Amino acid sequence: MKNEEIDDVLKKVARTPQDLDLRLLERIDESIKPSLRPVRPLPPVWRMAVGLVLVCSAVSLAGAARSGFFGAAKMNLLERSLVFPALGLLASVAAVSFVHQMLPASRLRLSPGVLLALSSVALLAAFAGLFRDYHTDHFFSAGIACLLIGLLHAIPAGLLSWLMLRRGFAVNPASAGLVAGTLGGLAGVGMLELHCPNFQAAHILVWHIAVVPVSAALGAMLGWELHLRTRFRARSDER
Repeated sequence: MKNEEIDDVLKKVARTPQDLDLRLLERIDESIKPSLRPVRPLPPVWRMAVGLVLVCSAVSLAGAARSGFFGAAKMNLLERSLVFPALGLLASVAAVSFVHQMLPASRLRLSPGVLLALSSVALLAAFAGLFRDYHTDHFFSAGIACLLIGLLHAIPAGLLSWLMLRRGFAVNPASAGLVAGTLGGLAGVGMLELHCPNFQAAHILVWHIAVVPVSAALGAMLGWELHLRTRFRARSDER
């Protein structure tokens, strides 16, 4: 068949109207209508972010109330005025980023990796300028204890944050998990600053701040596992 003949056939097909069975369309419409339900719109981004910050603050305060506010009591006015507002500001940035992660097609101002790096470096800079005790007594034993305590509060803070945004949808669960872990890690650091009276610089700069990247890594792993399970279920359904 020549090219001219092929072009003529394609033109005829394009001009041929595609007959649709109107009764079939009506049956499809009638079958879909009963399952349609109005969807309650999500709150504004700022409101969801405020809720996340309040949840993380509640976790930190509850943990410190149970264990004692020894760290906050030992701080002077300057330390309190810098440490807790810095944690609150970083938590707010992480909360907004997490909300955007759970809203498809939302504009991401900070990538998860940049958010994690920003949180860690900002805490390092703030704490290094405030705490000048360079002794290293019981570095590993006291440090591991604080790391575990921080993670024990970071994990529920991250999970509660994820639960609050359960109506959203994470296009990239690993990235969303990393951001949720970073937010939970900041809650864990907040609890340690309220509770821990060990103001040795090495202890705070290493073990307290380590809660943030470790919690972020756990969140990313959990999100990736959720992604793999979703893909596995989708493939199982196709079969």
